[in-house]
Amino acid sequence: MTRNAMKRDHNMDMIPRDHIAFRVTGHAAPGTAAAAPSGLLPALFAHYRDLTTLRYDFPLLLVKGGPAEGAIRSLSSVIDGVLQEAAPPGAEGERMRQHVLRMEKEIRATTARGVVGSLAALWEKSARRLAAASDESLADSLARARAALKVDGTLVDCNAALPARLFGHAWERVQQERTRPVREQIRALIVRLSDMLKAGMLASEAGRSADALKAGVGSAHAGAFDFDLMSRLLARVGGGSTLPPAHVRRIEWALAVLQSQRFFQVADAGAKAANVPYDFVFTSCAAACEAYGERLPRMVELLKAIAVARLEAEGRYVDGKHDLFFDAFDAGALDREDLSLFPDYLVCVRWSAGDPADEAGLWRLLSSGIPAKVLVQSDEILAPPNEEKALPFLTARSAHLAAMAVGLRHTYVLQAVSAHLLQMKDAILKGLRHPGPALFSVYSGCAASAGIPPYLHAAAAMESRAFPSFRYDPGEPDWAAAFSVEGNPEPGADWTTHRLAYEDEMRQRVTEDVKFTFADFVACDARYARHFARLPRAEWGAHMVPVADCPAGALSQSAAREPYVLLVDARSALHRALVDDSVVRESERCRAAWRRLQELGGIRSSHAERLLARARAAWEEEKAGELARIDRAAASATAAPEAASAVQAAARPASDAPAPAEPGVQERSADEPYIETPRCTSCDECTQLNSVVFAYDANKQAYIAHPEKATYRELVEAAEACQVSIIHPGKPRNPNEPGLAELVERARPFL
Repeated sequence: MTRNAMKRDHNMDMIPRDHIAFRVTGHAAPGTAAAAPSGLLPALFAHYRDLTTLRYDFPLLLVKGGPAEGAIRSLSSVIDGVLQEAAPPGAEGERMRQHVLRMEKEIRATTARGVVGSLAALWEKSARRLAAASDESLADSLARARAALKVDGTLVDCNAALPARLFGHAWERVQQERTRPVREQIRALIVRLSDMLKAGMLASEAGRSADALKAGVGSAHAGAFDFDLMSRLLARVGGGSTLPPAHVRRIEWALAVLQSQRFFQVADAGAKAANVPYDFVFTSCAAACEAYGERLPRMVELLKAIAVARLEAEGRYVDGKHDLFFDAFDAGALDREDLSLFPDYLVCVRWSAGDPADEAGLWRLLSSGIPAKVLVQSDEILAPPNEEKALPFLTARSAHLAAMAVGLRHTYVLQAVSAHLLQMKDAILKGLRHPGPALFSVYSGCAASAGIPPYLHAAAAMESRAFPSFRYDPGEPDWAAAFSVEGNPEPGADWTTHRLAYEDEMRQRVTEDVKFTFADFVACDARYARHFARLPRAEWGAHMVPVADCPAGALSQSAAREPYVLLVDARSALHRALVDDSVVRESERCRAAWRRLQELGGIRSSHAERLLARARAAWEEEKAGELARIDRAAASATAAPEAASAVQAAARPASDAPAPAEPGVQERSADEPYIETPRCTSCDECTQLNSVVFAYDANKQAYIAHPEKATYRELVEAAEACQVSIIHPGKPRNPNEPGLAELVERARPFL
């Protein structure tokens, strides 16, 4: 038995047997560890039980009018804008600010009760309610703030209805922007074609008839004219040019199609008011697919009519050329640019148990290339507990839909929670503007078994990595730009960390960093209360560790430690709850899934880490070799002079005289001027100064040929002019040379 195993067994002997039994079986023995009651919540929720007392993003204002970028705002941001504009400086402004913030709190509490209405209406109701119990100053503050309120729209809280309302509102604004050019074009073509037909009619014989002339004047002045005489006179003059019959038929056909189409509402241009526009919002993917198929021939017809109308209006229609083209134009000729002219389909699906038919319709719609925007709202991401089978908790397929849709490649994918939709506004608008299909998978936080507000439950799903946020945009040029997990809190960490402050049993303030894990999220669900056992404080010990600190993938090795989560009761008293092994295992699965998502988003990339490790190993190997070469060279350099001296001494005869010095190689003393001849660059600076003193050797490198003929000034100036600073002037020969003190100072850097 290994030492670690012996230590683990020793630690397990210290753990009560009922704790071990609970961890393994998930059942608490009678009279021992007590199952956690459903009223307990994660400790980090202690200050968030009543969200109406807090100032946060909700409710949201779905702004009426304006660009799509400003279509969604928080009530808090609207109030901040009002105060910035209306509140004066000083005490009066502070009083007004307090009054308006009371109004905001009242509106927030109203929407939290499920009341839906416009900001203007809820403002008026709340103002009357507050004014009835306060003085005139509050009414005055609210009246001035109301005058500064420039926006209106529907206020919606974070509840089950939010995702469909928000996406429907944003989709409508985007469609209005996208289809405006087409609507204006159709309106202009209807007017133009109508004018062309009228002009052709007036130029024809029928247009000059007495009845036509009388109809043109109207009944009010019909008695003042002789229309028969006018008709005969116009007949003598002769008509102008009339449209050929083929052109008239094409124009009449195109005009009829433009006026009867139901894709765009352009009734003010002469379109038939009886044509109710198509509905593009559906609650079923299958219904959207069916509607698209039924409308496809009408789409082809409308595109042909627009093209024909433009050619006729511009006088560019050529019978023999364009007839063949339009005869062959059918649904197979439609491309993405053609489809982008039409409104997109919005499908809002409430995903419950995941009907196989609904799921099949979803994948059929997304893979078809139809420019549909599909909102899949999940109210539940934890599967119901299964007493018979140890299934993973995250078996609800809605928790994995977005990840699977990324594999379609051409589909824009966004996964988010309802509590975070305001922060994801830009990503939502980008997805709604995507030319192809898009999937928006949203967790509403409205699980029936959750004992906390939907906003808090949805935020907990994202914080715990149970339903992380991510975005995939196939329109980006590369994967790094296409896939992002940056919308999550602390995207580079396994779990999010928060500071928890509380009082211990000695009434001392304690603060500690607490990580919010998947186990904490499960603790929010009353159905899983049996997987947690509340421990008396007397049983707390050093062998207990937070679930976040359990080693990933090594549950068996942590058997000697008891994983726990911190919970609070209704009185905000702090408790430790033992977590059974099934929840710990599922937390590990959740962490592993999050790490895979991180890697897709460029965080903790195993490929990059491997390449970095290889590069680091190669660099270390190269540096080690270089250091070894330096050590060998240093050792050789130390031994070489001694060996060379010994060889030279042995080889030189005693009677030999020293060889004559080469030019520029002189016996040097500290007082004599000299040049480092081997380093000379042949720049001519010194030889131009005095060619007698300075000369070149056979290699055209300078040396001092006649130092006795040089003044000290010439030597110093040559040293200063040398580009590589190899001339050393030595000491002055003539102590009486003018300016010698200055020259000595100038020569000092070159000695």
